[in-house]
Amino acid sequence: MMRRRAFLATLAAALTPRLTWADVGSPVFLAAGKRDEDHFLHGLSAAGESLFRIPLPARGHAAAAHPTLAEAVAFARRPGTFALVIDCATGAVRHRLTPPDGMQFNGHGAYSGDGSLLMTSEVVAETSEGRIGLWDTARYTRLTDWPSHGIGPHEIRRLSDGRLAVANGGIRTDPVDRRKLNLPDMRPNLALLSEDGALLDRIDLPDLRQNSIRHLALSGDSIAFAMQWEGDPSEPVPQLGLWTPGSPPRLCPPPEAEAFAMQGYAGSVAATRDRILVTSPRGGALMLFDAKGRHIATHHRADLCGAASTQGTFTVTDGSGAVWTAEDRGLSPLSRADTRWDNHLVALG
Repeated sequence: MMRRRAFLATLAAALTPRLTWADVGSPVFLAAGKRDEDHFLHGLSAAGESLFRIPLPARGHAAAAHPTLAEAVAFARRPGTFALVIDCATGAVRHRLTPPDGMQFNGHGAYSGDGSLLMTSEVVAETSEGRIGLWDTARYTRLTDWPSHGIGPHEIRRLSDGRLAVANGGIRTDPVDRRKLNLPDMRPNLALLSEDGALLDRIDLPDLRQNSIRHLALSGDSIAFAMQWEGDPSEPVPQLGLWTPGSPPRLCPPPEAEAFAMQGYAGSVAATRDRILVTSPRGGALMLFDAKGRHIATHHRADLCGAASTQGTFTVTDGSGAVWTAEDRGLSPLSRADTRWDNHLVALG
């Protein structure tokens, strides 16, 4: 009898119509946030209004949005203790993903173009050796994992042709308390993997080995990468770089007068066809650059971090609950909520 009931439940789930993003109000962004002492994943409209709010068991970091279905994976703040596959129509947790023994999620993931696969940023807990987990999304079963070809991978981005860019931050951390263990010897890199996980190309920063490569955005044929400086804080270093695979990386310093505006820390990066935006919650600032990496403007606002682009427009969030549009001329308010927005704003589509 129990087997029959289990079979019928599985059959019913398989026959249940799967809703699309249009069925849940056509959100444009996903964002984690905290209200009072509770944590949530929100779907936001283009105007920054919350269309749905789904509880999380602890602080969230980034999310991955299925390309068509109203389904998202919410990742814990690293080192990851949860990755939840959430039905954004009902709020139900469809699956709780668990990496293999001795491994941890590292805050980010990406779907394949057709949504059939999920790729997750992971580390071997004891060594911080990077891995990319591969999951079949029909039932979210683990298929395999690939080397990330670096230490401490964080954000991963799927290119339109299926290749995968991996920001290997280079920092070995204690698996429990996150202490940084190898700062004098760290070596971040940006790796490009094929659709089957083979290493296609990789660059590092031999002259700035303590500039941890953390976050990624796609800017035409280039990959924009945002960095966090772990060296001498009195030394001004750029927090933005551009890399066109097959060519050397190009760093994008701001004007000398603003060299310390971001306090060595980039929290998120986003790109449109002709602009790149980098935020710094530590510096309370964002910087805009053109597609060639030339500085255009710096705007100031406390605790800015989340950033995404859609239809040529930048949207940013801050830790006080505000959502903003960012342009060359300044910041314009979109909405405000009783929510402390977390690090990332994820654009759908």
